[in-house]
This record gives sequence, structure tokens and C-alpha cells, in this order.
Amino acid sequence: MEVRVPTPHVRTVLLALTLIAVPLTATTTANAAPEPATGRAALAPSAAAATGLDDPAKKEIAMQLVSSAENSSLDWKAQYSYIEDIGDGRGYTAGIIGFCSGTGDMLDLVELYTSRKPGNPLASYLPALRKVDGTDSHQGLDPGFTSAWKQAAKDSAFKTAQNDERDRVYFNPAVSRAKQDKLGTLGQFAYYDAIVMHGDGGDSTSFSSIRKRALAKAKTPAQGGDEKQYLHAFLDARVWAMKQEEAHEDTSRVDTAQRVFLNKGNLNLDPPLDWKVYGDSFHIG
Repeated sequence: MEVRVPTPHVRTVLLALTLIAVPLTATTTANAAPEPATGRAALAPSAAAATGLDDPAKKEIAMQLVSSAENSSLDWKAQYSYIEDIGDGRGYTAGIIGFCSGTGDMLDLVELYTSRKPGNPLASYLPALRKVDGTDSHQGLDPGFTSAWKQAAKDSAFKTAQNDERDRVYFNPAVSRAKQDKLGTLGQFAYYDAIVMHGDGGDSTSFSSIRKRALAKAKTPAQGGDEKQYLHAFLDARVWAMKQEEAHEDTSRVDTAQRVFLNKGNLNLDPPLDWKVYGDSFHIG
């Protein structure tokens, strides 16, 4: 499988709720099986509480949009077993959200999986994952780690762990922050996609820094600003952040996807959706 763009860097661990996605028909057929139930959060919001990107159908769209950029496919459920070093300085990139051996989130994932299922195929690699954290090294991981990952990906417990970590670290924090800013579904997705790629560390290109840069240009709806104006400012700041790193300099996931939806005034991210990423066209109807 060809991956067209590197995936996220240093991520801050955040606690949040987990959700279950419901498949949506798309021109690229996604796995029809429901997403495995998550189990890390103590409570799950009721369906009535899901009013934006956390609505199951909208969350499915979000997963497909990210997968179109990360994996050139709408079939995000096919990515549980994905793993390779894409040469971005973050070691191995793997799974449905691009967990990286060099950025800590892959380590967190394997620790969670092992706490739930000791003796799994990846458990023996935990010492090596701790040593390579913060580097692009494969020391202690080669040659068997990629095979072990693919073997683990056949286990529903590992899929559930991936879902849980995606939600805990990326999806739920992004949606929560966007709702505080009184952004609609598209704005919530813009935040989520930014955290997926940039993480939320302390550097100038992290999600929080991108948001701060946008706030210097426009107010959020919660501050009395215009939503479209603010989202244009946020996407401008996102493009700036992407261009600071050669690996992310292709900004089409913003320019020919999110910006297209915004220019059409589709703040609720309602299908049909048509967009392009890295020259590939996608449709959700």
C-alpha cells in the first residue's frame, strides 16, 4: 500500500470519551463490519449527545477523509494492519491513525493492548519501543516487529485498542475544543485533522500553536466572530504550519478538501462530498 504523506509527530496524551463509528456508503467501498466497541472510557455519551463530528455518521466521514490523505483510500478499517517506515524521521508509522514508534503514541498503544491482553504478539517489543521513543531507530524492532504488528492486527482486541487510543489522544480532544469554540462539524474536523498530522505538543507547528496563530487573525464564534472567517484563518495557519516541514509541504488536504467544503458553505459536512488529495479524487454520497 502506498502512503502519500507522513503522519503525525509528538502527541500529548489527553483523556476523553470513546465513540463507535457507523459505516457510510462511499465510492471506495469500506469494510461493512461495524467498528469494534471501545472500552477505555468509563462513560460513553448517549446518541442524543452526539451533535457534531461525534455523531456516528459524521465520525465515519471524518475517518474516511483522514484515510484519503493518509492512505489514499476511504477504507480506513483496512489500515489496522498497515505498518512501514515512510522516512519522515519518526520511525515506524502504523495503524488507523499513523501511530509512530518515534513519537510515543505507538508505545502507549502497545502498552494499552498488553494491559488488556498479556502475551500478545507485540508485548515482547515493549522494551525496544521504550528505547526508540523520540528517535527514528529500529533497534530492537527489526526484523520481526512488522510481522508481529500484522499478526496483532487480526485480533479484535488490538483493533479496539487502536480505536480507543485514536479517540483518547486525537478525536475527542479535537471535537471538545472545537465545540468550546462553537464550531460546527467542518470546524471540528479541521481541528481533528490538524491534531492527527501535527500533534499537540509545545512546538510552533502543533495544533495549539496553529489555533493561536488563527486567533491572531479572527475570532471564534464563541468570541462573537464569524465562523467562516475564523475557519479560513485556521486553515491559513494550518497551511503555514505544513509548509514549515518538507514532508508536509503538499497542502492539498487543506486546499482541495477542507477549503472546498468551506467555500461551499458546507459547515455541517453534509454529503455528497467531493474532494481531491495529492491528485486523487474522492466522493462520499
